[in-house]
Amino acid sequence: MNENLIKIEHPRFTTAMMYADTTHNMTGRPVYAEIGFGNEAFVHRDLWAKLETLVPELEAAGRKVKIFDAYRPPLAHTKLHEVIPQPGFFAANAAASPHCRGTAVDLCLTDENGQELCYPTLVDAYDPVYAAKVQSGDCAAFLAYLHKARHDYTGGSMEERRNRDELRCLMEKAGLKALTHEWWHYELPDGRDAHKYPLIDWP
Repeated sequence: MNENLIKIEHPRFTTAMMYADTTHNMTGRPVYAEIGFGNEAFVHRDLWAKLETLVPELEAAGRKVKIFDAYRPPLAHTKLHEVIPQPGFFAANAAASPHCRGTAVDLCLTDENGQELCYPTLVDAYDPVYAAKVQSGDCAAFLAYLHKARHDYTGGSMEERRNRDELRCLMEKAGLKALTHEWWHYELPDGRDAHKYPLIDWP
């Protein structure tokens, strides 16, 4: 195990790694299971230090964080890109993904009972109809649908947008950086620095 990886084990954080099975997976392939990685969430210790600061606020608000992706083994990233090689999905190589450095997480907020709050889309903009099209090589409709995942999307319900903004407020308060086009993705501001955060191989 790499000494910089921390396994997330805290009652305010739950794990449902979307590439470990096929229930919430745009690729339809349980790639993490295929390589023996499983359904555990690991992050770089620097990222966990920031996430951990959220605990008091989560407790006060009756919220939990549900993690769908965190550290991603480079081998898994390569396999995911092989399944869906189209631009707009996975970076062409693992070196371009902060997930492979342990410095990014895909997540949402839940209530005290683990029920996901509603957002303009599901995490990863997952939808079984679009997933089937994407897996067959037809990505046009899904890429058009992705505008709903942007932080500046003004459609949907007020509650969906409020939950999206609540998540962003929490994550940015913890010192994390949002991606403009993925409301669920947060990373260390310098998490793509290859010298400070080199790629981490899974044993």
